Amino acid sequence: MDLHDRSVLVSGGASGLGRAVVERLLEQGAHVVVADRDVAKGEELVKALQGHPVVFAQTDVTDEASVQKAIEIALEAKKGLHVLVNCAGIAVAEKVVGKKGVHGLELFKQVIEVNLVGTFNTLRLAAGAMINNEPGEDGERGVIVNTASVAAFEGQIGQAAYAASKGGVAGLTLPAARDLSRQGVRVVSVAPGLFETPLLASIPEPARQALGESIPFPSRLGHATEYAALVQHIIENRYLNGEVVRLDGALRMAPR
Repeated sequence: MDLHDRSVLVSGGASGLGRAVVERLLEQGAHVVVADRDVAKGEELVKALQGHPVVFAQTDVTDEASVQKAIEIALEAKKGLHVLVNCAGIAVAEKVVGKKGVHGLELFKQVIEVNLVGTFNTLRLAAGAMINNEPGEDGERGVIVNTASVAAFEGQIGQAAYAASKGGVAGLTLPAARDLSRQGVRVVSVAPGLFETPLLASIPEPARQALGESIPFPSRLGHATEYAALVQHIIENRYLNGEVVRLDGALRMAPR
């Protein structure tokens, strides 16, 4: 899919991996709706990108009406929604049984609700809009890119909730791609390893350096721009479908 003049919705687009995607796709001529819960960061991003076709929509990915409103904003801008990139997510660290007792059930539910249910919510509603697009080459009408994680395959100690949620995203990829194949909508997920994001920014520098050195090659944390570059390639390469693509420098995470 040629991104020029296409309408794109990026959930979690106000910071981290999502922001890098927003900036890169704007460079390719796309019209972007930044869907995020954080109003301050969303408005700051739109202000920083003044002059580009980008708008902010305060969005809770777990709420149907909220997501539908963001989609309608995209539809109004370009009379169609062509790409969805799901970057919204949260992470927690808690053992199944730890020093303070058993894992909180509500905390587990919250992570599943945002990372997995939120991903499916945006996916299903965006797909419902994409099937109304005029088909392009090969009959393509839309592209959906989800964000899983290497934790889906090698969840570490304290990552039961996070790994379960991202494992769900990975497992969702192929059946969703098969469901939407007749409508010409592709579904691909990216499973990032350790990236320089706000989530890791709070970790002391020596610890961040040690994390980078644990990666085979290149021995550093990933850059958000590298994630965004892969997202662009997925959008443009029509033969990529139903796959979970690891982006991790050959990292295979140890138990801790």
